[in-house]
Amino acid sequence: MIDTLIVKNLTASVNGKIIIEGINLEIKRGEVCALMGPNGSGKSTLANVIMGNPKYKIEAGTILINNEDITKIKVNEKAHRGLFMSFQYPSEVGGVTISNFLRTAYNSIKKTNISVIDFQKSLKEKMKLIDMADNFSRRYLNDGFSGGEKKKTEILQMLMLEPKFALLDETDSGTDIDSIKSIANAINKVRIASNMGILIITHYQKFLNYIKPDKIFIMIDGKIVKEGDSSLALRLEELGYEWVKENKVALNS
Repeated sequence: MIDTLIVKNLTASVNGKIIIEGINLEIKRGEVCALMGPNGSGKSTLANVIMGNPKYKIEAGTILINNEDITKIKVNEKAHRGLFMSFQYPSEVGGVTISNFLRTAYNSIKKTNISVIDFQKSLKEKMKLIDMADNFSRRYLNDGFSGGEKKKTEILQMLMLEPKFALLDETDSGTDIDSIKSIANAINKVRIASNMGILIITHYQKFLNYIKPDKIFIMIDGKIVKEGDSSLALRLEELGYEWVKENKVALNS
């Protein structure tokens, strides 16, 4: 049986206002999927709702991992079930090194107490895989990092924690073209080295030039209005989101 993350008829609100409505999507382990849409369409909100951000209220629907209902469990419990989310704007934490932060997170998620030596060995292997210098792990978490460095640190976290499913919230935002290529290359290496399911949230088609997703979902005004393969991104680049709006495209049409 392939591990699967399923979202069924998910509707959520903030301050009494519905912001995502009737969302349905499915991601299998080993798949890389993209969630695209214009600014303000609800992409990041959906990721936060799936992860359990208490700012949002789930009005209807369910979130399942392998048919286990995780809709209403706490964020840390979802992490223990194998769910991970990277942030669009990662926080800076002065005085805490990346290495110490990741070892603490690893021990918490895995419910273990890995030795410093074993952890450092694994960390160096993962950093080498995504072309990060050894001394990077001794820097304070996101303190003074460029946009690209912050996003690549999120990829490193994902590699070390080995979730079943990862939600990457606008991993390409706030980065230059060289960083975008580097981040995409890192994601592609994760794709080969692991068997996790990955949902990439973006509104830039060009980012997907470097990552060929298995599926693309298009979200507009809080609803997923179209699903297709990687060729859908090319059509969006040519015609824009107005093409979707004007034609009122039905899901899977």
